[in-house]
Amino acid sequence: MISIAIDGPAASGKTTLSKTLADSLEFLYFDTGAMYRAVTLAALDEKLDLKDEKAIVALAETAEIDLQAPSQEDGRLYDVILNGEDSTWRIRSKKVDQNVSLISAYPGVRAALTKQQQRIGKRGGVVMAGRDIGTVVLPNAELKIYLDASVEERARRRYEELTMRGEEVELANIEEDMRQRDETDTNRKVAPLRAASDAIVIRSDGKLANEVLEQAIRLATERMEAAQ
Repeated sequence: MISIAIDGPAASGKTTLSKTLADSLEFLYFDTGAMYRAVTLAALDEKLDLKDEKAIVALAETAEIDLQAPSQEDGRLYDVILNGEDSTWRIRSKKVDQNVSLISAYPGVRAALTKQQQRIGKRGGVVMAGRDIGTVVLPNAELKIYLDASVEERARRRYEELTMRGEEVELANIEEDMRQRDETDTNRKVAPLRAASDAIVIRSDGKLANEVLEQAIRLATERMEAAQ
């Protein structure tokens, strides 16, 4: 069975695409970004100095993080269990949004989580989403998709997501935070955000989720037929 890597910036739609594609193909869906968010949340909960790289790496190596099938029908695509507690929506908070790029840039954090991701991905039959899947985690994946969208479109999506959950946020602030996060992600020294040289780039601006899914299914079907 093939492995599928889906990368892209925040709110590009890669989480939704990855989950629906995995369901369509009866593959395992794995959102690596949730793991980095969980480490960030754990650091915030423990009131660690987020600039203390050594302490954050130690936390990443010991935190118990698990992704499971969704237990509630509240819009979640999976459950995120952090140290035994359901933290699915807490990892999507604005505070985590503002700090996850810093945490995920630490080489030790990426090393700790990448090992877990590679072990799962090498089994095949998996759709893995993140920011360095096609370039670092699964460089030999049979299909690599880089899903992109304008920062304005992505900010609008995140704004709608947060307000739907009752959070009071400003669209302009979300857009600025997203620009800063893009800057951090694309310029970090370890595993920067970029499309793999052999990735298929799909822009989701103005496209319905089903349109993007149909394109991804066609690509996956082609790769599976070629692998037989």
